[in-house]
Amino acid sequence: MAHGAAPAGTPAGAAPSARDAEAGATTVETLTMASALNLALADALASDDRVVVFGEDVGALGGVFRITDGLTARFGEDRCFDTPLAESGIVGTAVGMAMNGLAPVVEMQFDAFALPAFEQVVSHVAKLGNRTRGDLRMPMVIRIPYGGGIGGVEHHCDSSEAYYAHTPGLTVVSPSTPQDAYSLLRAAIASPDPVVFMEPKKLYWSTGPVDTSIAADLRRARVVRPGSDVTLISYGPSVPIALEAAEVAEAGGRSVEVVDVRTLTPFDDRTVMESVRRTGRAVVIAEAPGFASVASEIQARVFEQCFEYLEAPVRRVTGFDTPFASPKFEHWYLPDAERVLDAIETLHWEDQ
Repeated sequence: MAHGAAPAGTPAGAAPSARDAEAGATTVETLTMASALNLALADALASDDRVVVFGEDVGALGGVFRITDGLTARFGEDRCFDTPLAESGIVGTAVGMAMNGLAPVVEMQFDAFALPAFEQVVSHVAKLGNRTRGDLRMPMVIRIPYGGGIGGVEHHCDSSEAYYAHTPGLTVVSPSTPQDAYSLLRAAIASPDPVVFMEPKKLYWSTGPVDTSIAADLRRARVVRPGSDVTLISYGPSVPIALEAAEVAEAGGRSVEVVDVRTLTPFDDRTVMESVRRTGRAVVIAEAPGFASVASEIQARVFEQCFEYLEAPVRRVTGFDTPFASPKFEHWYLPDAERVLDAIETLHWEDQ
């Protein structure tokens, strides 16, 4: 195991899988998120000879979380291969490949392991399109497993999405379901511009139906649960927490809408603001520390665009402004349904 701006592309979505095209039919299966990501990579490799997959231990081992399991055996070492333990070198190599007509998909293994490559990402990956007035595009995907909930230690459970979302020229995506994991990754690989694909580690073993014919739009959030009293806005690992809180709140008489942001940047203001204008109340939920975060950006946007519709201040439920907790204490650090319900109850209800 290893050691511990041009506008971002916004294609309409991924093409149906190569397996579907060969069979002439839609494939619908119940898969884990890990299996859905593996299938998306396999279908992308099969349908586009430009796609290459590489990173630390992604070859014979199939990756720490087995996301690339079987890809080297099926497609060969030229298409899916291991690299030295050098994240900056991995991303730098991908930049050269993208400049010369390939579509690399690289894995950073764990969230904080990507930080040695951060200079490559912000100085070159995000800026080459703008620097060359669009003559050079960066059709590459940087896969980053992130977030807590697996009993890992520091450098293995960070939520670093704000660093990438703050960088113009990058599309930043985080799925919350196996279906979105498949469809959003296919769309990301098809994009002509760079995508940072944040994969919630604690959801790798969650299951759900995956229809390989469903295309995802990298520009759009999604209402995953309708409601009329309050909007819960979340993404990636915190969406199941929002849905759990919504179920409990409904039993107490609150009608709760849940919006899955899916793409952090470019941000889908339309879907989010339409929801908040309907409900008049909002809570933003994310695992990352709250200060200068994606959650604080969403909160600010809601205040700016929905102020006259709001019945109460927009609340945030986030991780704490501390380094990530040790495995024994991470359950105190991570947002849970109880904290979300407490935030909902502060939203100036008439029955209080």
